[in-house]
Order: sequence, then structure tokens, then C-alpha cells
Amino acid sequence: MTQQDRLATGNSDTLEYIHAMLGQLRSMAEAEHYDMVAHFIETAYIQAGDTVRGEQPARREELYSRLDKRNCVA
Repeated sequence: MTQQDRLATGNSDTLEYIHAMLGQLRSMAEAEHYDMVAHFIETAYIQAGDTVRGEQPARREELYSRLDKRNCVA
């Protein structure tokens, strides 16, 4: 099952929830001036959003495969 298939079958609900929670956690960390924590949460927030939109793979193996293919072309 591909990433798009998983997202189309409803598993995106979980990822969308995680994305929303990360946004709230980021706001909390920023409000308390935990800048480094906020930065790492922001990174996860962006990755989750990109994955929901299909711009990034959901699994590390898929990401590494894309990177390997890109490096072979260069």
C-alpha cells in the first residue's frame, strides 16, 4: 500500500491530528520561551503537514529511496 493509498483510506486523520497537536505544542513552547524545543516541534509540524499534502513520504525508507534516486542522477 502506497502513502497515497494510506492517506486516502483514512490514516490521514491520525496524521492531521498529530499535525494539529504539534501546532499547539509549538505555541506553548514559544510562549514559555523554550526556543530550541519550539524549533524541533516546528520541524516535526512542517514534516507532518508536508506528509498530509503528499509532498513528503510517510516512511523513512521511502525518503531514503527518493534521496538515493536523486543522488544517482546527479
